[in-house]
Amino acid sequence: MFMLVRIIIFFIFSISNLYAENLKNCQWDNRKGVPCIVISKTPNTSEISEIGINKIVISKKEIDNLGAVDVNDILKNISGLDIFQSGTKGQTTSLFTRGSESNHTLVMINGIAINDQSVTDGLHDFGQDFIQNIDVIEIYKGSNGAHFGPSAIAGAINFITAIDYTNSYSVNGFSGKNNSSSANYTKITDNGWHLNFKSSATLSETGSAIAGGSEYDGAENFQLNLNGEKWINDNLKFKSTIYSRKTVADYDNSATDETGYVADNKMYTIQSGFEHVSKSNEKDLTFHYHNYDRQYENSGYLDEYYSESFVVRGESKNKFSKNISFGYGSEYKYDWGSFENRGSYTASTKGHMSNLGVFGNFGYKLNESSIFSVYGRSDDHNTTGGNQTYKINFTKFINNFEYSLTHSTGLRNPTLYELYGSDNYGIGGNTGLNPEKSKTNEFSANYKFFENLNLRTTVYRAQVYDQIETNSAYSKHENKLIDINQEGLENEISFNRNNETLSFYNIFSKSRKTNGQAQSRRPDFSYGLNYSITELSSPIGNINVNLNYKHTGKFIDWDGSANSKQKSTDILDLSLSKNISGNIYSLKLTNIFNERYEKPATYYQDGRQIRIGFKSLF
Repeated sequence: MFMLVRIIIFFIFSISNLYAENLKNCQWDNRKGVPCIVISKTPNTSEISEIGINKIVISKKEIDNLGAVDVNDILKNISGLDIFQSGTKGQTTSLFTRGSESNHTLVMINGIAINDQSVTDGLHDFGQDFIQNIDVIEIYKGSNGAHFGPSAIAGAINFITAIDYTNSYSVNGFSGKNNSSSANYTKITDNGWHLNFKSSATLSETGSAIAGGSEYDGAENFQLNLNGEKWINDNLKFKSTIYSRKTVADYDNSATDETGYVADNKMYTIQSGFEHVSKSNEKDLTFHYHNYDRQYENSGYLDEYYSESFVVRGESKNKFSKNISFGYGSEYKYDWGSFENRGSYTASTKGHMSNLGVFGNFGYKLNESSIFSVYGRSDDHNTTGGNQTYKINFTKFINNFEYSLTHSTGLRNPTLYELYGSDNYGIGGNTGLNPEKSKTNEFSANYKFFENLNLRTTVYRAQVYDQIETNSAYSKHENKLIDINQEGLENEISFNRNNETLSFYNIFSKSRKTNGQAQSRRPDFSYGLNYSITELSSPIGNINVNLNYKHTGKFIDWDGSANSKQKSTDILDLSLSKNISGNIYSLKLTNIFNERYEKPATYYQDGRQIRIGFKSLF
């Protein structure tokens, strides 16, 4: 009760300050009537304490240049991220960050967590995230529980549905084995409203998802996104986002049974709130609601998994002086879900859970070359009780050299499914589960050789314990006593000159149980190369070129009967685009080597594909 009183007091404080005296010290953007434009900012973080965060920002322009269909096309080229998709577009997809479990990466929309509480382990299915309605992708590698809350043990991904600030409308589409189209309309009204409407559709129909299969597996995806905002005065903005997604996909029963079933997945999200910006502070008050409705039809039986979440969050970022910044906030989250099984095992269960989080951060500039920051968060969960996470970072600058030392902890609370859910194999929930916890140490060094050449090296070691796994013998989820040790070395080098960028990375990683057993679907070694150039002179005029190559090393996976070693792969993608009279024409070639591989085991990935695209700006 005391915690609830604290959060109510904080929200009252936040709202009162939103309507404080107009300070009129906000820096204006060069576009009329649009003050304080910030396309990408780290949630729950004050200005000085942001230094030392391992953050990658993928802009809308970069997304368009890659000719991406879904977020997998973007994430697969990021060092330390491994994508495993059970077949072609629209199939179930998991992401492993730095060798950790797929449910150890927190997924957010505009800074609010959206991990599906009704699925096994609470992992996010990236196969449902098609790219057309996303403007910016933020990727955070490393433990970030003190920043964003539970489930960010290995990292976090934030999808931003930013709004355009000019009157415009456009249509675009790609044709190939994975056809897609989208439309965008933005209107700035006379009374100061910025309204943006986006819609998209993607149709995929390729060969069987499983190796050796003969049927065609397809997927259909439809998305709608409406953004609106209005500056009430020079410092205060109201903002709202409505996002809807529906995917219908053909799934196979198993790696050896392609008779399959149809999955109908729906997700609906609405966010509304206020943002107040001044020279010395920024305050946000956000109300968020989302639900997932997943239905699986198999041989006349219909299983349904449903969950909904409500979140209210208040946050304040403050710059006390040029050397000190601090932030604080509170977040309350309520989840409810139901599970209906009508197959070989019949069950009907439901449950709810709640979590109250209080967080804060402090950044101190010791001198011109040294920065110290600390983060802390306390979570009070209705079943696991109170738990705390923290992060300590020290960053040092010496001429062209920068290094950073970080120690952090993290946790993942059990999901609704793990607490109350059921499945067709008779596995039920366990309300006595403890949260998974982690400790991580990280060292990174960044050296700028010349104006355009940069080298970054990161070494990390993490331990995860009390991991939640399924115990078939007792037909329930349990905390396993075997810990997980993860360690790795990442090297990244990049070169930028005018309109040309060249980057290379390699990563050595190891994820092992304390008994020495290797974790499945964790390659020990990978490397990649990216080359991009804009306005490249050619016989047909200036063109944009983007080349991506990735080598993924061997890994262990379960093939239906035993662990088997999967071969290494080499994937090369090429994207070309050209602007003709305001219209953009594009050509994308994926898997140019036509590599035939299984990732995961027994599930074929797309072979060579050619896609032709068109975008018109009216």
